[in-house]
Amino acid sequence: MKLWEKGIPTDKQIEHFTVGNDRELDLVLAKYDALGSIAHAKMLGQIGLLTASETDSLVEALNEIIVDAEAGNFEIEDSFEDVHSKIEYLLTVKLGDAGKKIHTARSRNDQVMVDVNLYLKDVVIEMKEQVKTTFDLLMEMADKYQNVLLPGYTHLQIAMPSSFGMWFSAYAESFIDDITLLNAALKVVDQNPLGSAAGYGSSFPINRTFTTKELGFETLKYNSVAAQMSRGKSEKIVAFAMSSVAATLAKFSMDVCLYMSQNFDFIGLPAHLTTGSSIMPHKKNPDVFELIRGKCNKIQALPYEITLITNNLPSGYHRDLQLLKEGLFPAIQNLKACLDIAIFSIKDITVKDNILADKKYNYLFTVDTLNEMVVAGMPFRDAYKAVAEQLEAGTYESPKATQHTHEGSINNLCLAEIKAKMNRAY
Repeated sequence: MKLWEKGIPTDKQIEHFTVGNDRELDLVLAKYDALGSIAHAKMLGQIGLLTASETDSLVEALNEIIVDAEAGNFEIEDSFEDVHSKIEYLLTVKLGDAGKKIHTARSRNDQVMVDVNLYLKDVVIEMKEQVKTTFDLLMEMADKYQNVLLPGYTHLQIAMPSSFGMWFSAYAESFIDDITLLNAALKVVDQNPLGSAAGYGSSFPINRTFTTKELGFETLKYNSVAAQMSRGKSEKIVAFAMSSVAATLAKFSMDVCLYMSQNFDFIGLPAHLTTGSSIMPHKKNPDVFELIRGKCNKIQALPYEITLITNNLPSGYHRDLQLLKEGLFPAIQNLKACLDIAIFSIKDITVKDNILADKKYNYLFTVDTLNEMVVAGMPFRDAYKAVAEQLEAGTYESPKATQHTHEGSINNLCLAEIKAKMNRAY
């Protein structure tokens, strides 16, 4: 069954090519398609295109479909083109003419957009919760290890003293920026496109304000063409927010892999978070964080994939838009999985004490030394040259201590302020 079926058979090769893997991808939309149809049926009843009995029967049947979908029992067989045709078929088999009426005053185009917007709303809200949980965990680690010193690097060269408190809270605060982008994405998808039909509205006297409230959207996408044009744009904005989260997570994972290596040896991972080598019995590899890094790097390409699919399309619907799900839906599952495994793993990272006892880290404190000279009255440039001369002569003696006082520095991490900042953003 196809929603556009006219009784003219479609070539099997054409059908296979145009449907692609929509059936598999559409399974995540089944619940949302039913929710959209419930709101639509109630609205059709309100304006007199369905009887009260038909409306009630449709709502009851659609709620049963939601139960099946949430239980994982909903299927889309090869005889159906997509989730929309399967649900309409089920309604028609069960309710007869009432099922045939459900598509009145809508198109598969606005049906897809409603489903995707509702799905993306839930996705973004869930990702926000995962990011907040990761943030809280990183802040706990920052507080616990705020006084354990760690070498800071620039250009992968020893630079200035840092701490595990600074390292963990740096990534925590970076996640606040990602929350801001997720909030923006949520604002974009929290608009109701239902009623825009194929992009040009309907001659039926539909009530779009009713379905907007019924579906829990903050507002509706008023202009029907603008609603249609939001397809692709909404997905791209969500993808950019996901990309930002992924970038933070990928960079943190790279640090973990680097800091765990024997050449750095700043942190350790318990055996259950590592894997071995098929030929080297001593190996304990950080595969979890390597895969987070790889998956998150792949996710960062998603906004550009969506851009290349949509950037040369004029207004109106085009079948190219079907391809958006192929990249977006698996990326959503991958990012959620990466956040889950990061939450599971971060708490078990162990940090090494006395890292700076190694003499190669003496140079971390050169800036502290020259700053002390400046405070004592020496011009900065002269102090810089004096320390450089000590280094060249091999007479430099490291203070091995820090006295940084400004906000966000090693001795004043402002952890409470960072937590408050997240609470405001969240």
